[in-house]
Parts: sequence; structure tokens; C-alpha cells
Amino acid sequence: MQASSGFQGRSAGLGLALVSAFAFGGSGVAAKPLIEAGLDPLHVVWLRVAGAAVIMLPVAWRHRNLVRERPALLAGFGLFAVAGVQAFYFASISRIPVGVALLVEYLAPALVLGWVRFVQGRPVTRAAAVGVVLAVGGLACVVEVWSGLKFDLLGLLLALGAACCQVGYFVLSDHGGQDGRDGGGKHAEPPHPVGVIAYGLIVGAAVLTVVARPWGMDWSLLGGSAGMNGNEVPAWLLLGWIVLLATVLAYVTGVVSVRLLSPQVAGVVACLEAVIATGLAWVLLGEHLSAPQLIGGFVVLTGAFIAQSAAPKPPSGPVASGVGTGAAAEAAEGELSGDRAPH
Repeated sequence: MQASSGFQGRSAGLGLALVSAFAFGGSGVAAKPLIEAGLDPLHVVWLRVAGAAVIMLPVAWRHRNLVRERPALLAGFGLFAVAGVQAFYFASISRIPVGVALLVEYLAPALVLGWVRFVQGRPVTRAAAVGVVLAVGGLACVVEVWSGLKFDLLGLLLALGAACCQVGYFVLSDHGGQDGRDGGGKHAEPPHPVGVIAYGLIVGAAVLTVVARPWGMDWSLLGGSAGMNGNEVPAWLLLGWIVLLATVLAYVTGVVSVRLLSPQVAGVVACLEAVIATGLAWVLLGEHLSAPQLIGGFVVLTGAFIAQSAAPKPPSGPVASGVGTGAAAEAAEGELSGDRAPH
């Protein structure tokens, strides 16, 4: 009976993780038509984050104790995992294809190993080093370096900025998703992941409000339509897709799936986001990639997965993320995990 229950839990977790990967993977596909219709990338990011933050307000109120207990974690989560990653990512897809931007961003697991090895001074396995080499080599194929950087250089740098924000997010998670002590020195449980997500969205919305200045946005564009591979789609429908599906649904299903899956399985499913985003961009936006780019994309994902799975586990325990991993996800309710930062 117990084995059957465990199997059902893993099956449900895998299904939820796939839903989360599809939801996150569709964010760029829905956002790019809005950007091409005239909305500034930062305004699209602000609409996405602010809309999701409003929806998550009841959750934030329920976990309001986090403001007192983990202010630094909430601030870092909002700054890096929400505002930083999404702002750089959306800015990059305004200049380069969605699939390329996401594949470049998936260098983050390899960059994390650099932090682990050279900043923290912890050993890195040979398999992890091979993963880094594969990821960099695959990236060279994706951007077609033999063509003299065929893609927009600024777009590539923005995508790398998103990857760097993920690195900062992973480092923060390594310190923030563990057991701690409250103000009285007593043992404190890890913060609830959905509560951290809710406050991360609120903090991210506050930061992006200052940066994006939405009061200067052309709000009339939301009442019009945007072109998607020759078809006109209502702008409000795309915005609803971004807020409800690519943000709220993606985060929540991802967090629940983490508690039902092992770190290895969650990491593999997380890597599917790049494949899903590339496929959706091909079908819905007509962004076709060449054969070397497709091969390079596969190599990037393979290298990122090897680097991610071969990375030494932090001695402090689980880390924070929307759809990451948790070494004790099933045993300790509310623990956070960090295989990747969501889109």
C-alpha cells in the first residue's frame, strides 16, 4: 500500500512538473507579440509580475510572518528570481529568438559551478566540468560563432544577464532555504515556498515599478491586438496567458511537484522548459532554427543537466526555488529547492 502511494505521488509530481515546464516555456512566446506590438519589454515584465502579485496577495497575507522572519530572503528572491531574471529575459527576446535566449540562459547551472569552485572553494567533479564544456560548446553552435555572431550581441548579453541573475538566485537559495533560528534563538522551520513566491512577486513588482515606470506605458495597446505568426490575437488574452498560466500556474504547480519528485527527476523536467519554449516559438511565432542550432541546443541542455546533477550538494540542506529540487522535499513540508529559476 505504501509503495503504491509513493508511485502515485511520483506520477502526480511528474505530471505537475510537466505542466509547470509547459507553462513557464510559454512565457516568451506570449510576451514577444506584445513587445513587437509596441509595449516596452520592461512594461510587459511589470504587467506580468504585478498581475501575479495581485493574485497572490491572499497567500502573502497568510504567510505574513515571513516578512519578520526572512526579510533578506524575500528581498533577494524578488530582486533576482523575479525582477532580474524576467527583466533580462524579456529584454533579450525583443532582440533574439525566444529559443536562443532561453538556451543561453541555461548556462546558469554551469556558471553556478564556477561560483562553487572559485568563490566557495568547494570541489567540482570531473563530470560537472565536462557538463560546462558541453554547455559552452553547444552555445557556440546556437549563436553560430562561425558567422561572426549572427545574432544581436546586445540580445545575447541580456540573455547572459538573465543567466547571471539565476546564479545569484541559486547562491541566495543555498543560504536561504535551510532551517534557521528565530529571534529568540529557537529552531525555525524553513520558509514555506509558496509564501516566498508570493512575497518575491510583490518585491519584484515594487522594484520593477521603479525601473519600468508603468505610468508612461501606452495602456491603449492592451485593448488592441498583437500579431502571432500572421494571426491577430487580442493583447489582453496574451497578457492573461502570461500572468495566469506562465506565472501563477507555473510557480504553484512547480512548487507542489518538487515535494513529490527526487532532485534528479525535477532537474530533468526543468531542462524541458528550453525545449518546450523553442518548440512553441517554432510553431506559434515561426522562429525556425537551423540544424547546427538545434544540435547546439541539445548539447547545451545535456551539458547543463550534467553540470547540474553532478554539482556537489550543499551541506546546509535544501535550497529555494519555484520549481527546483529539495533533498528532503517529501520529509519536510515547506522546504524550498533550487534547480532553476522560473520564467
